[in-house]
Amino acid sequence: MSADRPADSRTVAADIPAGPVTVTGWGRTAPSAARRLVRPRNHEEAAEEVRCCGARGSIARGLGRAYGDAAQNAGGAVLDMTGLDRIRAIDAEAGIVVCDAGVSLHHLMEVLLPLGWFVPVTPGTRYVTVGGAIGADIHGKNHHVSGSFSRHVRSLQLLTADGEVRTALPGTELFDATAGGMGLTGVILSATIGLHPVESSLMSVDTERTPDLDDLMARLTAGDDRYRYSVAWIDLLARGGSAGRAVLTRGDHAPLDALPPRALRRPLEFRPRPLPGAPGFAGLAGLAGLAPDFVPRGLVGRTSVSCFNDLWYRRAPRSRTGELQPVSAFFHPLDGVPHWNRVYGRSGLVQYQFVVGFGQEEALHRIVRRIARHRCPSFLAVLKRFGAADPGWLSFPMSGWTLALDVPAGLPGLGPLLDALDEDVAEAGGRVYLAKDSRLRPELLTAMYPEVQRFRALRAELDPRGVFVSDLSRRLSL
Repeated sequence: MSADRPADSRTVAADIPAGPVTVTGWGRTAPSAARRLVRPRNHEEAAEEVRCCGARGSIARGLGRAYGDAAQNAGGAVLDMTGLDRIRAIDAEAGIVVCDAGVSLHHLMEVLLPLGWFVPVTPGTRYVTVGGAIGADIHGKNHHVSGSFSRHVRSLQLLTADGEVRTALPGTELFDATAGGMGLTGVILSATIGLHPVESSLMSVDTERTPDLDDLMARLTAGDDRYRYSVAWIDLLARGGSAGRAVLTRGDHAPLDALPPRALRRPLEFRPRPLPGAPGFAGLAGLAGLAPDFVPRGLVGRTSVSCFNDLWYRRAPRSRTGELQPVSAFFHPLDGVPHWNRVYGRSGLVQYQFVVGFGQEEALHRIVRRIARHRCPSFLAVLKRFGAADPGWLSFPMSGWTLALDVPAGLPGLGPLLDALDEDVAEAGGRVYLAKDSRLRPELLTAMYPEVQRFRALRAELDPRGVFVSDLSRRLSL
């Protein structure tokens, strides 16, 4: 089973091969063969699989949207948790949902938006499970206001290595190790989550172009507090005076009094739509439907991406306020392009994301200049401001600037470049996102994540036999 399976797909146990199965992340860069892939249908089956996982251990997996090797286990068992997909209770007055870990954010939106509630945090895809959202402690465009996903989890049920199911509450060591712990403390079975109230399923969006990185950062610093959601697409191929030019998009859920009459008939309707047929993205959608072997070599190259970036920047409005967009278009535009990761061809893609603290703006400038000098062809590069650090010991967000970029894995010289970026990030007191990583050197982990020794100690106490293990944990000695 690869990460290229249909989004939010449903299979039965008989459909899962009995023998070794190749498993990979969304980036398709570090595949490995699991000895066994199983899909528990209830808590009892999950506990039985953990007890019988074998010498190479087991790791839980959701919808396969982690880019790297976090949800892989070479030679061991992988637990496909999408069989546990029930919404167990909704308190529509208080805005609380209790659901299984295999429920996707997409399904939560389908059910909750018509009731006037929205998930508290969503990343760039809604095809992630609740268990994956907690295990990676995902963040979104509203981190500067709302923090990461786990801040909104009231409690969770965790299957630990001894076969017991424990309740983990915020503020406890077990919770803080599990939030962002990449599935290594146990199998998340269910969670109770607080929701965000909304009046409509539309977003009121302001868009503006910025000519360079300094101008972009100044606008983010001055204006982000006025918006719940904020993100900037950044052109990492632009150089000279245009280095870091960007399209800044910010918004909030539209209130009823901002809707046109036609939208007032069904203000909370959730109907995801295909990606708009903009030049460039229209071709992306068509090519994504091709098998990886047939995607032309060099499609995502410096020349093609430079043309795309220039077009995307120039098509953006210099300044536009109050545009109404569906939530799917604002939060998850690429979900309208099934298998868009195939555009990168057989070698796959590296999604590299880091954060450096406020006060380290010069470090951010150096990194952006280094990327631009290398001419990295990235058309999915975004810059955001993070709020206060989250309590999870291995949670990625910290107060500062975060930049995420996609790069074709076959780009010449990519390995040394990313190694150098890792050094720059660590020297600046920053960190890289483990949910997107498949190549970080283990000696940098402690510098980036100061609580990692505490995490290792608790893991050794909870799981002395090494029941929960992944390719990522072996690589980084977690």
